[in-house]
Amino acid sequence: MSEPTLYPESGFLRLRIDLAYDGTNYSGWAKQPDRRTIQEEIEKALATITRCPVATIVAGRTDAGVHASGQVIHVDVPETTDTTGVLFRLNQLLDEDIRILKVISLDTAFNARFSAISRSYIYKILDANQVLSPLHRLDVAPWYRQLDVDILNTASALLIGQHDFAAFCKFSDGTTTVRNLLRFDWIRDRDGYLIAQIAADAFCYSMVRNLVGAVVCVAEGRYSLDWIAAMLANKERVPDSLVFEGRGLTLVHVQYPEQA
Repeated sequence: MSEPTLYPESGFLRLRIDLAYDGTNYSGWAKQPDRRTIQEEIEKALATITRCPVATIVAGRTDAGVHASGQVIHVDVPETTDTTGVLFRLNQLLDEDIRILKVISLDTAFNARFSAISRSYIYKILDANQVLSPLHRLDVAPWYRQLDVDILNTASALLIGQHDFAAFCKFSDGTTTVRNLLRFDWIRDRDGYLIAQIAADAFCYSMVRNLVGAVVCVAEGRYSLDWIAAMLANKERVPDSLVFEGRGLTLVHVQYPEQA
C-alpha cells in the first residue's frame, strides 16, 4: 500500500468537510458505474464550485442504504478557490438527503481516512414484529423475533478486542481483516427500539452488519454463545442470509487526534 498523502500538493488547499446523509436512495459512498452514490454527488458539487475535477478521501466507506450523521472527508482544491460560503453553496447544489455540516481549511497534515483513530456506528432494530413508525422506517431494521437485550450484550462482549474478523467481513483481496473492536453494546430505549453502539479502529467491508446478524442469531435462541466464539476462532464466514440490512446502520462519529 502506498503512503497516504499528508499534505496537499503545491498550488492546492486541503479542505476537511463534515457531512451527514440519508443513504436510502444511494448505492453506498463509493463511486460505481451507472449507480447513484454519495461520493459522486459530492464530487460533482465540488467540481461545480472549483471548476475542476476533484477527488475526495472518506473516513469510512458506507454500504448501500447506510446513513451517516458524522462522516468526514478531505479534498484538495486549487488554492485560488474562494472558500467563502463553500458550505452554503454545496448545500444549495446537493439534494436535501445530503447536508454539509462543516468546512475547514487545513494547513496541517490531515487525511480523513489515515488520520482517524476510530469510527463509531449505531445500529437500530425494532424486534418482535412490532409495527414500525413511518417516520422511523428509513433508519431502523424490523425483526420478527423477540430479542433478549442481555444476551445481545453477552454475545457482543465476546467480540470486543483485537481479532481477525475474517468470519464477519466480505472478502476483499489483499487487505487485512484484523481489527480492534473497541465497543459493542446494546440498550433498549423507552420506545422499545434496540440500539447497538459499535466502535473500532476501522471496519472491514460489511463488518458491522455481519456482527449484528451474528449476535441477533444468539439473542433469539437460534445459536449458542459458543457458536459466536467458534466463528471468530475458525474464521468461518457468516452466511449472507444472516447479514442485517443497511438501513438500520448509521455512522455517527469519526475520532481524530486533537491536532487534526
